[in-house]
Amino acid sequence: MQILLVEDDQSLASGLCKALRNEGFVTNHVAEGKAALHVIDVEPPDIVVLDLGLPDMDGLDVLKNVRQHGSSIPVLILTARSSIDARVSGLDLGADDYLPKPFEIPELIARLRVIERRLSTSIDSSIQVANIVLDTISMQVTCDGEPVELPRREFMVLKLLMSNIGKVQTRQQLETRLYAWGEEVTSNALEVHVHHLRKKLGNDLIKTVRGVGYTIRKP
Repeated sequence: MQILLVEDDQSLASGLCKALRNEGFVTNHVAEGKAALHVIDVEPPDIVVLDLGLPDMDGLDVLKNVRQHGSSIPVLILTARSSIDARVSGLDLGADDYLPKPFEIPELIARLRVIERRLSTSIDSSIQVANIVLDTISMQVTCDGEPVELPRREFMVLKLLMSNIGKVQTRQQLETRLYAWGEEVTSNALEVHVHHLRKKLGNDLIKTVRGVGYTIRKP
């Protein structure tokens, strides 16, 4: 799950990016509204976390622009404007959630998980394919009831494929959601992750679509 954080407070943004990445979210950051609109246009994230007090334009104008262009990307407003009128304005313009500052990181994570579950084909936190069960909250995977230890990026690959069962995920789609901007990506990194997953979960789970990407087929 890829998040675009739009926040001009560099110290807060740095802390949030670290916290979100620790929870398995691939997080990119911009400090201005126009930069956010450009990213949403050319490389849409899964969720936008949007501050309202931006230096170049009001965050509500960013939200309004996004919705006027027909985008349904979930937007969580994160702002010091905590009045009822401010919340109503944000929600009326199309925000999916509104969290006033100051806030606790666990609450932000919980709200993002709710949005994530809504975007997923799964109706709850557990996704099951055959004998594999993945829990998006505890970030645990079991195979035949036995826990399987997966590093963060292997877990993310598996989660992306299981959440989109029956659909082919291209190499670009997977890498975009595995790595934040500026992270060094080796040419065979994705293949290595898939190789390790097959060793741990069986060769029949993840199918290669040659020249395109990977998929998990419906049982």
